[in-house]
Amino acid sequence: MADAPPPKTEVVGPSSAPDDVLRVEHIAKRFGPVTALKDVNLHLKKGEVLGLLGDNGAGKSTLIKILCGFQKPDSGKMFLHGKPFEPKTVDDARDAGIETVYQDLALIDELSVYHNLFLRKERVHRPIPLLSNRQMKREARTALDEIGINIPRIDVAVARLSGGQRQAIAVARTVNSDADIILLDEPLAAMGAKEGAMILDLVARLKDEGRVSIIMILHNYVHVLQACDRVSMIQDGTIALDKPTAETSVEELTDIVVNEYRRARMEAHEAEASAPQAPR
Repeated sequence: MADAPPPKTEVVGPSSAPDDVLRVEHIAKRFGPVTALKDVNLHLKKGEVLGLLGDNGAGKSTLIKILCGFQKPDSGKMFLHGKPFEPKTVDDARDAGIETVYQDLALIDELSVYHNLFLRKERVHRPIPLLSNRQMKREARTALDEIGINIPRIDVAVARLSGGQRQAIAVARTVNSDADIILLDEPLAAMGAKEGAMILDLVARLKDEGRVSIIMILHNYVHVLQACDRVSMIQDGTIALDKPTAETSVEELTDIVVNEYRRARMEAHEAEASAPQAPR
């Protein structure tokens, strides 16, 4: 007897809370024949850390790029602090208080650590607009020390640093801004266990302070349950799960992904079986 197909995960519809700082409704995005996002509904509360999960290619990074103004949705609406939000550029989103650490980090290899930390926000002398390198070095050292990442020299080019150190610089630059919403696209990528733990500690400290709201893309479910208040999972271009982390588990999150794999495999096998056979 053939196995019964696993139940299809329900799509999470629009929802909101009185203390929402960000809300998106029915967001869709296509790239030619490829549909990256079908119907995404998501909200973020003030001071909350939201974990964004999903398989490779599920649309997580596309959603982050839409939220930060790097890409425009084909349809749907976004609201920031209750008002319509339609950023035309990344600078628009940044001016509105949204900062992002991208998967590719967006660092300039040839510039020093401290120059990257203050990229496009350089400290300058007045009235003569010359770079205040001494001030930037001092503030950069303070910012890195607060995260707990040991980078002995901040005047070297970031190209000479490890992947974990580069990731730490990108996170420090974002945290050191005046943002009230921070988007982290796989912040623990390329980090060792010690460096990753320091970033998670930083997120926990920011959560305790309650001054910023954070959306993090993570793949390790243990890290999700440790660092996040709530979790949203993208599957097939929609949000298929939205729960407080206290109400879910590693087992439930794993089962959802496994069931989706099973369903996709069964659909692929059925499509192959029903396809007309080429004559021999």
